[in-house]
Amino acid sequence: MTTENGTPTTQTKTEKATFGAGCFWQVEAAFREVPGVLDTAVGYEGGHVDNPTYEQVCTGTTGHTEVCEVTFDPDRVSYEDLVTKYLLEIHDPTQKNRQGPDFGFQYRSVVFAHSDGQAGAARGLIDRYQDRFSKPIVTEIEPAATFWRAEEYHQCYLEKRHSQGGLLSALLGR
Repeated sequence: MTTENGTPTTQTKTEKATFGAGCFWQVEAAFREVPGVLDTAVGYEGGHVDNPTYEQVCTGTTGHTEVCEVTFDPDRVSYEDLVTKYLLEIHDPTQKNRQGPDFGFQYRSVVFAHSDGQAGAARGLIDRYQDRFSKPIVTEIEPAATFWRAEEYHQCYLEKRHSQGGLLSALLGR
């Protein structure tokens, strides 16, 4: 592919990976730090209500899970590296339908695979890392479904909150 003046253009190949691991804010913040991750979005996946709201998902009646959708450059970071970070660093994959103080189906540990290759890789990594945990890994692997982007105030929530500072920052004019 070339531009109008004949110079070659380079297009970054991208793929998506979607993970449920409790509250989506921390998951998103962790993935945003990974070199090769081009974008993240938080939202809801796997339920039976179109375009659910945060309040609806929090009731636990929509069937959705809070997720982070990661857009990445597979030439810079592999899907396997993202799944490894997810399993070993971001959350506790041995907790069923909860992470820390958050509990309910909407906080389950789940990989929404965008291809058979992703599903196979996730299964293989779960098998590989099982012996690192004293309890069984309960992370589910499901085919990716419709991703419903969460309300804008949830996007990059921890980043926005950190940059706004607190009372002390306001008092000091920072």
